[in-house]
Amino acid sequence: MPQGETAGEPLSPPPPRRRRWRRRLLTIGLPALVALYLLLLIPDSVPTPPRLAKDPFAWNQDDRWKALEERFLASRLEAPEARRRAIGEALGDLRSQVARLGQGAVPADDPLLDRIEDDLFSLAARVGASPENLAAFLELANAVRDAVKEQSVRWDLQSPATRARLYRLLYGGRAAVEEAMLQAPPSAVPALTLCRDEPSPAPGATVLGVRLHSGDILLSRGAAPTSSLIARGNDFPGNFSHVALVHVDAATSRVSVVEAHIEKGVAVATIDEYLRDIKLRVMVLRLRSDLPALLAKPGIAEAAAAAALADARARHAPYDFAMDGKDHSKVFCSEVASAAYEREGVRLWMGMSTISSPGLCAWLAAFGVENFVTQEPSDLEYDRQLRVVAEWRDPEALLQDHVDNAVTDVLLEGAERGERLGYAWPRLPIARALKAWSCGLNVFGGVGPIPEGMSASAALRSEELRTRHEALRARLLGRVASFRAERGYTPPYWELVRLAREAASAK
Repeated sequence: MPQGETAGEPLSPPPPRRRRWRRRLLTIGLPALVALYLLLLIPDSVPTPPRLAKDPFAWNQDDRWKALEERFLASRLEAPEARRRAIGEALGDLRSQVARLGQGAVPADDPLLDRIEDDLFSLAARVGASPENLAAFLELANAVRDAVKEQSVRWDLQSPATRARLYRLLYGGRAAVEEAMLQAPPSAVPALTLCRDEPSPAPGATVLGVRLHSGDILLSRGAAPTSSLIARGNDFPGNFSHVALVHVDAATSRVSVVEAHIEKGVAVATIDEYLRDIKLRVMVLRLRSDLPALLAKPGIAEAAAAAALADARARHAPYDFAMDGKDHSKVFCSEVASAAYEREGVRLWMGMSTISSPGLCAWLAAFGVENFVTQEPSDLEYDRQLRVVAEWRDPEALLQDHVDNAVTDVLLEGAERGERLGYAWPRLPIARALKAWSCGLNVFGGVGPIPEGMSASAALRSEELRTRHEALRARLLGRVASFRAERGYTPPYWELVRLAREAASAK
């Protein structure tokens, strides 16, 4: 029997003092809690992003994509010997064009570049029907990228037409290769592509078949919806969402990776820790060995990596959601590399990234972005000061990468129609309480449920993005399965976007 009770006796009334405290709680405490809850419901103001006088890149080539798909289907029906001969001739023609590209200066508007672009896509359609030619096609596409980047040294990258040309050839070449890869069995898709073994005097160590050196830059793509948004949220949509800098200890060959995480700011990881995070792809970039600054001071890459490592260990630098590459008190992922090389007199991102679509800018502003001329991870691939050394791809996840891109592209089409990222309004006080708890943990070096520098409302919008993305992705995957069962091949990217639009309109 509970203490203070006797069988058959009524419960005694609480003493007068306890009754007074209850009345005070009801008359003062409860209204105060309600007032606090209502106060915490007041939404944050979202600044209106600036309008840039630029137009995002658009292929606008639906007829071309349809023709390529028809060529792929026709190639599947060809006799094996005829298909082998046609692909062999096409590979030979493209090799000849690449050789011509390396014989002298070629302006950005040269018709030779139009032909190379056309032949890359056309060859991809044929190789998609003949996976045994994938290795030769991949090697040739890498040669095209090297030759184009070499030519771009003489191009004016401030010209919109020139910038579009570079993007069409480099991103377009990547897209063509991966369309062919998606039609091949995963066992035929190489997990590692060795592109160019650019010499480096900096300390090095071999990781998963690649010789990494201090100062190397790692571009990667994560699996989260925000990773897809970062990769695609650009005037030139790309495939990468994260930048990190490599340091190799000269005495021990220990490989460290310096990077900025949304959750905890700038941090140092071992190479195993870096690779343990889910990554759909990783590209290795290195300063070209004939760069004038490197010739004048051969230790630039090693010095940049060592300074970045020392700075990361000496201070706490929160993640910079504003994406301000000039203020290094807070740091976003691209800034880890750009700030390190800036100290050595090398300015990366010679062509700055621009974000000008009004809907996209509104979404990013709601996440705290303030700078819309900045340093996007994907654009570093096109920097002519850097060589592409190698790329790791997860063959099993390649379709996931493309599906995520298609979902994000369609969500951003909605953003341009005025759809905004909202959140469940009654949850804002709870999120703000979690934010206060996170701030307390941050003071003592901990990591809370809401990242340092991110507002409670931005965290709720991030959750809303994930919810929308996952729901549309699930519907799209169902349509992809039906497409494969019906037609006998994996839908190319333009079909993925079409299917994603259908899935979005059918919700």
